[in-house]
Amino acid sequence: MLFAYRVVGQRLEKLAPGAPLTQAGWIDLLRPDPAEEAAVKALGADVPTLEDMEEIEISNRLYREDRTDYMTVVLPGHDAPGDRVNLPVTFILTPTQMVTVRHHTPRPFETYPGRADKVGPGCVDPDRMFLSMMEEIIGRLADHLEGSGRVLDDVAHEVYAETAAMQSRELRAALQKIGREGEHISRVRFGLLTLERALSYFGQTLHEAYRGDTLLPMVKGLTRDIQALEVHADFVANRVALATDATLGMINLDQNQTIRIVSVVAALFLPPTLIASIYGMNFRVMPELVQAWGYPMSLGMMLAAALGTYIFFRWKKWL
Repeated sequence: MLFAYRVVGQRLEKLAPGAPLTQAGWIDLLRPDPAEEAAVKALGADVPTLEDMEEIEISNRLYREDRTDYMTVVLPGHDAPGDRVNLPVTFILTPTQMVTVRHHTPRPFETYPGRADKVGPGCVDPDRMFLSMMEEIIGRLADHLEGSGRVLDDVAHEVYAETAAMQSRELRAALQKIGREGEHISRVRFGLLTLERALSYFGQTLHEAYRGDTLLPMVKGLTRDIQALEVHADFVANRVALATDATLGMINLDQNQTIRIVSVVAALFLPPTLIASIYGMNFRVMPELVQAWGYPMSLGMMLAAALGTYIFFRWKKWL
């Protein structure tokens, strides 16, 4: 799919279908087909394939070709079925246009067109549009970290609460929730790293005085925001580790409680079983067997042994 926007004043306005792409300030390609790739290539920008975008070589992710900059970052988003994924997004900056290529749907690409006039750098040229999109993405990643923090708060309240009586199934569900958030945080952390590299490269390309004097402070400001979020992401990741350890500890305590109950029941039945085993032996001379009081005596001994064991366990506070 191809989405094209033109700059109208300080805003972005979506181009009508069939309008010339030369009028567009921003061309957004989502899982492009060959015809859409050819239309963008006619404007002087090569469209990388997903395999090229996933290449980890720095030379494949950040480079300049024919006065056009190619910068690839990795962002969390959703794929076509709606699952969370981390996939690359390529920003192509020509002298007159910004082209983005993606194969999933990060939320900032949906919110930015309506907020282009509200984001600091603005959208009057490709450089400012790129920085505005970076600001939108950084804000969204901050929301991701805050959302993960709230999930961890809820899990911690359930696991740590003194009145909590979570069963093993609930604890396992909490552990799965913590694991999902930990994976999501690692994706956000990796996205921040790729954003920082892209901004560093972009700052180095601002060699013209009129661009550098105005835009370099913005680049430095966004870089500081990313570094602050990286610290926050590390903090939240530490909370994930703590919550995982605590939940595993609760699961172990719950299992130990079950094992203790089984052990106590086995200990309660052990003395009566011993008495029953004695009178089940086939010796020729066992005087109690022919006495009228033999059967009640054996039952009484079994009851007394079980009761005595129970009282002893209560005295030791093992129950």
